[in-house]
Amino acid sequence: MNKSIAIVGGGGWGTALSIAMARAHDSVKLWVFEPDVAETIRRERYNPIYLPGVPVPERVHPIDSLEEVLSGADIVISAVPSHVCRDVYRKMLPYLNQEMVFVTATKGIENETLMRMSEVITDIVEAKFTPRVAAISGPTFALEVAHGEPTALVVAGPDDDLRRDLQRELSAPHFRLYTNPDIIGVEIGASVKNIIAIAAGVVSGLNLGHNATAALITRGLAEIMRLAEACGGRRETLAGLAGLGDLILTCTGHLSRNRQVGVALGSGKSLNDIVSNMRMVAEGIKTSKSTVELARMRGVEMPIAQQIYAVLYERKAPQIAINELMDRELKAE
Repeated sequence: MNKSIAIVGGGGWGTALSIAMARAHDSVKLWVFEPDVAETIRRERYNPIYLPGVPVPERVHPIDSLEEVLSGADIVISAVPSHVCRDVYRKMLPYLNQEMVFVTATKGIENETLMRMSEVITDIVEAKFTPRVAAISGPTFALEVAHGEPTALVVAGPDDDLRRDLQRELSAPHFRLYTNPDIIGVEIGASVKNIIAIAAGVVSGLNLGHNATAALITRGLAEIMRLAEACGGRRETLAGLAGLGDLILTCTGHLSRNRQVGVALGSGKSLNDIVSNMRMVAEGIKTSKSTVELARMRGVEMPIAQQIYAVLYERKAPQIAINELMDRELKAE
């Protein structure tokens, strides 16, 4: 383990990744946007806002300067919210070089361009050189990763050697990576599962029972598979960690922010009230816009995603959305 790792994004997920990487690397740099948060981590050795109560080891070096955090980095892992990824990479560009490898750990689809995060990174960095980009995804709650609970993910990208190198460099105790060439399927699964998780939360908030939740997860997976395949991904990818595994976790786990949003919606709260009380991002809120538009462009039927979009942005009552899903034309599975 001799590669220098820089993690860009000091939220809960970025901080958890830095802790996991510090179990296998002598030094990990972590870029934190807020200088006061970076200083608190340096001084108190915990992230008080995004991952409170979890010790951050001395091997993790929190830094609020992009130039400093990227200096000498071999592997750059981005864990910033999807809606700021483009802006952050624009600011990073002067400090990037072609020897670096880029790994996106962000789950989302850009609203303005409908690009996956690996495409956003490539779009920015190509102004300087052609980057080597991969994605990591899987069933991961930041808190459990930080605590060292057993976790399995996928590292995906079209380059065989790059995947294997990253698998070796990023695997750590209780943090196991598998390889997959299908970066499209992995990123689509990572992004769209958050929308299905909001729907699962709505079902819970409305007290509609386990039957409805199981049906929703299953039909949600079918929607994700259709979209991934239409975008050039493989359906079988969605049967793995970055598809079904991540979907089950996000739809059923109490730590899921997207599920929490759905529970609150189903309980009668407005989206504005929900968002105003959240410090961390629930990616499914923004990704519902890009997913519905991408499905429209690709001619893919995604009724669950469309109904969640309507609940979030058209003020449709959650119970009406559920009723309309159940009253759709009967068809074969």
